[in-house]
Amino acid sequence: MKVSTEPMQNSQVLLNIEMESGEVDKYLDRAYQRLAKQVSVPGFRKGKVPKEVLVRYVGKEALFREALEDLIPEAYAEAVENQEIEPIAQPSFEIVQTDPLVFKAVVPLKPTVRLGDYNQIKIEVQPVEVSDAEIDAVLEQLREEHAVLSPVERPVAFGDEVVLDVQEVKEGKSTPLRQDLVYEVREGSRLPLPGFAENLVGMSKGEERDITLSYPADYEVAELAGKEHVFRVTVKDIKEKKLPELDDELAKVFGSDDLASLRTKVADVIRARKESSARLDAEKKIMDALVEASQVEYPPVLVEIEIDRLLTDEARHFVEGVNGLARYLTAVGKTMAEHREELRAEATQRLVRSLVLDEVVEAEKVEVTDSEVEEEVERLVAGAGEEAERVREAFSSDERKESVRWFLKRRKTMDRLLERLVAKAS
Repeated sequence: MKVSTEPMQNSQVLLNIEMESGEVDKYLDRAYQRLAKQVSVPGFRKGKVPKEVLVRYVGKEALFREALEDLIPEAYAEAVENQEIEPIAQPSFEIVQTDPLVFKAVVPLKPTVRLGDYNQIKIEVQPVEVSDAEIDAVLEQLREEHAVLSPVERPVAFGDEVVLDVQEVKEGKSTPLRQDLVYEVREGSRLPLPGFAENLVGMSKGEERDITLSYPADYEVAELAGKEHVFRVTVKDIKEKKLPELDDELAKVFGSDDLASLRTKVADVIRARKESSARLDAEKKIMDALVEASQVEYPPVLVEIEIDRLLTDEARHFVEGVNGLARYLTAVGKTMAEHREELRAEATQRLVRSLVLDEVVEAEKVEVTDSEVEEEVERLVAGAGEEAERVREAFSSDERKESVRWFLKRRKTMDRLLERLVAKAS
């Protein structure tokens, strides 16, 4: 076997492999032995067919293809070992010629990342503040959640909850759409169409009214855009929403001693949410800057692997997994190949960010102890509820624990970067 190598772009190497005729004969004999046990040739028992008879029966090409099933992976493995190459994924093969047998293998290698001077990066973030208006909005929402509905004998007003029978009117004929529909009359509501709620205001219990509305010009269903729609509505019941007083008694319902302490609790929740959002925003800005300052080369197959991960994540949302996803794509008129292309940009971004962050982890020499790994596993188990034992078992292997260790290394690294690179805006 003769082997030569050629460096390629994107962290790949090309292997040129030429086989000696005697080496190929060994694999042809092996292929004959295998096919002789599988193929039924008239007049012969399986495994007892002479080689020349079998070759005439299945054809030389079929025997050769069978021989390649073993030859190519074994010759490739030997070539990689002899050339001291460390592939990170399966190669792609190309048969150049068959006599003598010459084939090529494009071998994906470990990506290379050259970091810029990332310590010069400066990210500015706005300080987190919580306004009285934001607190008031949450408290008003809590009042809404504990509102009491009381029947009233007056016309419909904004804020009421009404029970409706709704029909569709076309060419003078009405067709029932919904019976006993519970509908909250909110000013500016766009459901079922803009103006529907406004037309209910002033109606009395038992009253019937035809409401003519138009679909918006930019309506998502093109054939309905701009067209009129007639609803025949009957008001069957009207209830007024009465909100509880915003006082110490309401605060006690939510586990606070008084209204002041409830406001403090609400402010803390809002602040925590904003701080979490601000951290995510800062992390994104840091990663954008890191990628911008770095040079990254990687074999294209890694993008395909990342697309596979995205597809696996999507499939989890379907009861039938990948089959369910495939059926959904068919229903919306897309092929799996087209959807893979849709995911390519996201997959590439995720891959590059991951490679750059991992290189920063190495540069920062971040360490994570076994006890920290165990603590993180226990945290995951504690949050798994009824699935706790299954989660514990899943993370019992050394491989899964190492994945947790690397996750913690990344998190520690990002904590360091946030401390060093983020400046509070004044």
